[in-house]
Amino acid sequence: MRALAIQGPGQAGLIDVPMPEPREGELLLRVRYVGMCGTDLNSFRGRNPMVTFPRIPGHEIAASIVETRSSDARWRTGMDVTLSPYTSCGACSSCLRGRANACLHNETLGVQRDGAMTEFIAVPAEKLYTAALSLKELCIVEPLTVGFHAVARGRIESADMVAVFGCGGVGLGAIAGAAFRGAAVIAIDVDDRKLAVAMQAGAMHAVNSAKEDLHESLQRLTNRRGPDVVIEAIGLPQTFRAAVEEVAFTGRVVYIGYAKEPVSYETRLFVQKELDILGTRNAQPADFREVIRMLEEKRFPVEAAISVVAPLEEAGNLLRAWSDDPSRYQKIMVKID
Repeated sequence: MRALAIQGPGQAGLIDVPMPEPREGELLLRVRYVGMCGTDLNSFRGRNPMVTFPRIPGHEIAASIVETRSSDARWRTGMDVTLSPYTSCGACSSCLRGRANACLHNETLGVQRDGAMTEFIAVPAEKLYTAALSLKELCIVEPLTVGFHAVARGRIESADMVAVFGCGGVGLGAIAGAAFRGAAVIAIDVDDRKLAVAMQAGAMHAVNSAKEDLHESLQRLTNRRGPDVVIEAIGLPQTFRAAVEEVAFTGRVVYIGYAKEPVSYETRLFVQKELDILGTRNAQPADFREVIRMLEEKRFPVEAAISVVAPLEEAGNLLRAWSDDPSRYQKIMVKID
């Protein structure tokens, strides 16, 4: 069967791989759509330290069940599903605290192990989720869960004013997740097209920080207090610092990405503001269920969030085009069948 493989930095193309054989407790899935995210782009660029080559990418998945070797009666042939792409060891400190999303030994599909950019995959039944959603909606569940988990980490409530740096796929998830909880959301980006989609996803205000003074805009929108919560979904040193500088006293800062270089802080602000500074990684089952509920309520602009849908044969060229011009794309989906 066909698969897209990243052979090395800047090298991607189709290869032939063996058909997977599901083991007891697993299901054989026919992959229908796979989304590409920033992790895939960094892998293609050779900037992902967790990836070894060659690697089949893909962890944002919509698929159909074609064979089941699970005793779980919920699953049957023909059902459309999405899935959690993470593993957990059950024995590390994170797992023992009930936070398997941050497992010390996690292996994410398409990162530490081969992913779903292929025609069929076999997965454990406990990783699956299904819902009354279209294939595109199922495919967008996982990237949205990452933002929803950041919202959960930030303990966001309806009374909060939340600022989100970055309106890419993950940032949109944070915006939608905060809005789904009833919070007022300020979307921050340098791309007016992305800001327009953010408004459709639930943002109340949009700030183009390339055209407006960020500090003055946030002060004006928050009655001179600053946002109660700031979520950073870009991964740049300047936005890491801005999150701490702009958040309100006793506020919460949540970092989704990580900067690719060291970040220098004015640590006085940590103490003076008495901040909660939080990291967030992957997602929990509760985040998958909440995203599915939001999508079932048609509260997210799925079509507007997708930049392009292309067949598997064009996936390698799309990775190259995305690498050459990252601002051109928001969400790329590959249609496998």
